[in-house]
This record gives sequence, structure tokens and C-alpha cells, in this order.
Amino acid sequence: MHDNKWPEDVILTRMICSFGERISEYCLSYILKDLQSHDQFQALQSHKEWQSITPKMLSESKILIYGTGEIGQKIAQAISFFGGVNVYGVSLSGKQKDFFKKVFSLDDHYPLLEEMDFIINTLPLTSDTENMLNKDIFSYLSDAVLINVGRGGKSLSEGDLIHAIKNGKIRLAVLDVLAEEPLPKYHELWNHPQVIITPHISAVTTAEEAVESFVDTLSRIEKNQPLYNRVDIEKGY
Repeated sequence: MHDNKWPEDVILTRMICSFGERISEYCLSYILKDLQSHDQFQALQSHKEWQSITPKMLSESKILIYGTGEIGQKIAQAISFFGGVNVYGVSLSGKQKDFFKKVFSLDDHYPLLEEMDFIINTLPLTSDTENMLNKDIFSYLSDAVLINVGRGGKSLSEGDLIHAIKNGKIRLAVLDVLAEEPLPKYHELWNHPQVIITPHISAVTTAEEAVESFVDTLSRIEKNQPLYNRVDIEKGY
């Protein structure tokens, strides 16, 4: 809905399906890959070197999720399942949600950033979130991993991200959503050794899920039942 107008008398709905589960598994796969030192062991194997590296545990990590809506909560739930993991959330309101140790408002969360090992962005793109993840936030980080699965690619400043990687604030960025898609072939992110790019596949919608969501929404409209997937035009999502 960013920069788009919509007539208030026309109902706008969104699709609710397995987005949360799919994105949770996507994020968890890269978190575990990092904690289990997969890349280091692969590099050692290529040189036929036998070198012990002790994997880190999820319970030793602190994870911060931007966006505590349906997707953010699903990610927090999946990670919390392993037990002992400190998962924090950031939202515009700071309202407490299930599966988060604590939810902070945007204004209150800055002192927490230095402690975080993983940052996950699930934010939509609205006038409030555009370029929200920028140098001001990155300046507080220390050797963190950033995972960007927010639907609004422009909620992340890619220029500030590259600068933060160079300065050691972020040691790895996993980007499933980008400001321009497909990412232009000339873009420096393609060849950056500390960046992993996937082509917006963390939450692929199947035809079956799309039909099921549509039929359920249509049925609720016809029966004058509450719509759980109605878009708030003012909020933009």
C-alpha cells in the first residue's frame, strides 16, 4: 500500500497462509548454519584440514525481530521451541506479544542492539518503516547477522548495510527481499563475500493455498462474518 491510494468503501484483504511457517524455517536454517559453522567446516574440508571448532548453541544467542505481527510471532515461536533462547521484538507500539521475552517500541530498543547476535527484519513497507533499518540502528550493532525477510525491501537501507558490513557492525547479511527485484547484475551485493542473496523465496505461495484463502475470504464476506485478513488502509498492511 506504500504510496498507493485505495477507496475506503472497497474492502481490501490479504492472503494468510503458510507465510509464517515458511519464513520461520528459512530464518532458522541460516541461524543454525551460522551457529554450526557450516561455512568454516566446508572451507577446512576443501583444504583437507582437520580443525576443531566448537559449534555455538541457540540458547547462547540473543535474537531481535523487527515486526511482531503474524510473521514475526511465528518466527519467535519456532525459535523459542528450542528452549532458553532470548527472542526480543520491536514494533511501533511496543505492545507485548506471545513468544517474545519482551517487545520494545522503536524509540526504546536502541540500548538492546549491542547485545544482539541476530537481527531479523519482517517489517512491511509503509511511510513509517521506509529506510527504518539504517546507519542509526547499525551503529549500535557489534558483529551481528542480519536476515531480511520483510515484505518491504525498502525498509532496509542497502547502502547503509554495505557500510555497516565494512565497519564490522554486521558480519553477515542474508537478504531474501531487496529494494529492486530482480537485483541488477551490476549491483555490488551480488559479489560481496559477506552477503547471501535468495530470490524472494522465503515465503512462496502455492496455488492451493491461494485458492483456499480466497474461498475462505469470499465465504466470510457472503456470511457477513469477521475478516481476519482485512487490510488496514491507514496502517498500510
